[in-house]
Amino acid sequence: MKIKAIIFGATGMVGEGVLHECLKDSGVDSVLVIGRRPCGVKHGKLKEVIHNDFFDYSAIEGALKGYTACFFCLGVSAIGKNEADYTRVTYDLTMQAARTLLRLNPDMTFCYVSGLGTNDKGRSMWARVKGRTENEVAKLPFKAVYLFRPGFINPTKGLKNANPIAKVFALFYPVWKVLFRNYVCTLEELGLAMIHAAADGAPKQILENPDIARLGGISYTRGK
Repeated sequence: MKIKAIIFGATGMVGEGVLHECLKDSGVDSVLVIGRRPCGVKHGKLKEVIHNDFFDYSAIEGALKGYTACFFCLGVSAIGKNEADYTRVTYDLTMQAARTLLRLNPDMTFCYVSGLGTNDKGRSMWARVKGRTENEVAKLPFKAVYLFRPGFINPTKGLKNANPIAKVFALFYPVWKVLFRNYVCTLEELGLAMIHAAADGAPKQILENPDIARLGGISYTRGK
């Protein structure tokens, strides 16, 4: 059965990259993007719903039914936010989307992107909030839940939403891949790893950078 995916965060670097891989992969039948503004991509497999309130999906529930995977790539920086504010836009927002999708699509696979260093008992506020979010999403009775923890993500050439700093760091990626393989992956590997996890499962629930690279390696040619 081909994947029917919902993507959150397609106007950011990670979500744009995941969308790019989904549209290229013949194993993905259709993609629905949920966002506050258009993602700027046109494709025969792509549908888009503009929705402003990510804490209430009642107005668009009909459009969310019938999907087999969710690639949740929304994320904001914790810089300048206190823990309560960051919790609302990270934990509360994610859980509202996940609980809604679970009710509408109980056989869905939910893939959540957090980040390297996520830890509900960590010293960093963002790590604790992300860790709590991971823990609670993992408890939901979806068909499967996978938690992706990328570190530095090498952007995909040609996409428009790459962070300017990421573009600069990308110049040194071949060196980083050799010296710091546990801390880096490519955006292509991340997108393909999410697709493969939704299609065929993954060897573990929490996927760090080496796991992402293996699962999303270009030698894995499902749908290519």
